[in-house]
Amino acid sequence: MSLVSYYAAQVTVWSSDERVRRWAVGVGVGFDLAALAYFKYTTFLLTNISAMSEMFMGREIHVIDVLLPIGISFHTFQSISYVIDIYRRDAPPARNIIDFLAFSSLFPQLIAGPVLRYKDLAAQFVSRTHSLELFAAGVYRFVLGLAMKVLVADSVAPLADRIFALTDPTLAESWLGALAYTVQLFFDFAGYSAMAIGIGLMIGFRFIENFNAPYVSRSITEFWRRWHISLSTWLRDYLYLPLGGNRKGPVRTYVNLIVTMVLGGFWHGANWTFLLWGAWHGGLMALERAMGVKKRQVWPGLIALPLTFTFVVIGWVMFRATSVGAALNMYAGMIGLNGVSIRPEIAWQITPSEVLMLAVGLGISFFPVLSRGRDVRPSPALRSTAMLMLAILSISRLTAQSDSPFLYFQF
Repeated sequence: MSLVSYYAAQVTVWSSDERVRRWAVGVGVGFDLAALAYFKYTTFLLTNISAMSEMFMGREIHVIDVLLPIGISFHTFQSISYVIDIYRRDAPPARNIIDFLAFSSLFPQLIAGPVLRYKDLAAQFVSRTHSLELFAAGVYRFVLGLAMKVLVADSVAPLADRIFALTDPTLAESWLGALAYTVQLFFDFAGYSAMAIGIGLMIGFRFIENFNAPYVSRSITEFWRRWHISLSTWLRDYLYLPLGGNRKGPVRTYVNLIVTMVLGGFWHGANWTFLLWGAWHGGLMALERAMGVKKRQVWPGLIALPLTFTFVVIGWVMFRATSVGAALNMYAGMIGLNGVSIRPEIAWQITPSEVLMLAVGLGISFFPVLSRGRDVRPSPALRSTAMLMLAILSISRLTAQSDSPFLYFQF
């Protein structure tokens, strides 16, 4: 994939014939998408074809199980962005194949983001700054990310797993499980991004930030400016805008938003749940656009934050569920169809540490709102002490658990 992307981009540099340049970018992007489609969507496609064949013809089709290479989704997006940026002349081409292979295999963030663009790193492959101060800053970010993952995300993960495994969760159970997963996903993914940014700093690379307090958003549109920033900007620049963006009238704008988010959801995984999750966010963004979100805050001030957060939590249920049916079971519980309170057989499994870390995670998530107007910057000595304590606690926690994969490894 890297070789095809590199040389396809080189053709767009060497040639002055626009037809040749278009052909080259088509080959590069098409090859990358074909590789991703085979590894990520073959099994999904054959499974659905087999189900239809059995329904209408009475016979199944053999479904092969394709192993998913770890990190292929992020690698594909980075390769595509390189080819398109070089074609558009928005970025300088790599000096040589070695520079591009260094970019395409840059290990800190490759497995789970942030999604990097060559134009943001081109100068850093030529020259980078190395210093003890920069390395220490990298260590701080890495330790912070490790603590987010190990101390918070992994602590609430069992709570989310148990409740999402239920077929008939009650109102309290389903909302507790949904909130647990909401905290788990943010601290797991943002933790990985922080660790990747930290490792990058240690070796002289400055990566873009990937999160900016997303749960304090006051609209879904704002949420996507704060959550997985590298992905949302990628979808905007390479999908939404080429589809026409907002340049072809209101109706086309709404369609473009929905299509972009549905395809963004499908990028996350070959499952109907991801398509519906993308449609949920795309539909809400289209609604907010129709309400004038580009000019003003569309939701009433007092309820904007809790309403947006509720929309996000509802979406995470579909994102987390193993199937649409499992998600509907959770939704049934969230509106009280299976009872209200936490049942004794569930309550005894909920540990104090799970509840504590859930509260800590929510508190940190909303800290920018809670601390507004106050200077809460710690002194360097306090910051260093806190990081040392977090490192010790995180390493101690790691030694006590056998396996702790990052959630975004599955994408």
